[in-house]
Parts: sequence; structure tokens; C-alpha cells
Amino acid sequence: MSDGRSPIERFFNAVYNIIDTPVTFVREKVVEPNQKKYHWYHQKYRRVPTIDECYEGDMVCFTEANEQFKRDKLVDSAILNILRQRFEDCVMYETPDHKRKCQPLYEQYNAATEDWFIKYGDLGYYGTVVTAYMKQKHRMVWERRHGPVGTGMKQAEGA
Repeated sequence: MSDGRSPIERFFNAVYNIIDTPVTFVREKVVEPNQKKYHWYHQKYRRVPTIDECYEGDMVCFTEANEQFKRDKLVDSAILNILRQRFEDCVMYETPDHKRKCQPLYEQYNAATEDWFIKYGDLGYYGTVVTAYMKQKHRMVWERRHGPVGTGMKQAEGA
């Protein structure tokens, strides 16, 4: 029995094996086979029906659509914050020549800001999915009648 280890080292290895073997067995045979595997860092929620897919008077569907709208607003706001932070970091890092080097980030941030305002602007803190849907509908009607928002109104054909 001379494996070159001292009796104290063999004792600690035996204690380690007594404690580790059941824990490893349970982890490999019970926990890991029953564990849901995600290939991303956070849980991915399924998309719920949007407000235009809900039946009239269906409060459960309305509530789910409203909660989805709130989550989307939080995600879009976080993305906008990240883009702004990237641009500010670029300006700080490339200070003498930042106008040329940071221009793509600035354009990307401005496009994202415009898109965010188109969807969520003028709704206020308590804006719901219904008010956002009505805003989208009114914008589409305006664009059909007068062209893209910001280009002015079309003149009458006969005038």
C-alpha cells in the first residue's frame, strides 16, 4: 500500500470522495437531465398577441398586449441608451477627430432616436398599447393623405 501518499493525504482524499461522490451523482443523473437549456443569457419570453389581434372586450388579451408593449418599450429604451453611450464613448476617445470617426455611430443613434420617437413619443409615462396603436393609425392615415410626416401637406390638385 505504498502509493507514495501520506496517511493524512489519503484520509482527506477519502473524506473528499465521501462528500463529493453523492453530490456529483445527483448533479449528473438528476439535475442536468431535467434542466432547461438556454442558449442566451436571459429567459426568452414568447410573444403575445398584439392589440390588433385581440377581440373587443377581451381584458386578458389587452393586459398581455399592454405588458408586452411595456417590455418592448423598456428594451427599446435600453438599446437607445446603449447607442448613446457608445457615441459618447467614441467622442471621448477620439476627441480631436471625433466628427469623422464617430459619424456612423451618430447616424445610427439618430435613426434609432427617430424610430423610438415615432413609436413611443408623445405618449407620456402612462401611455398604453391602445394609445400607441391609435398613434400609429393616425400616422398612417396622415402619410396616405399628405405624404411622409415632416414634408408638409400636399397642395390640392386643382389649386
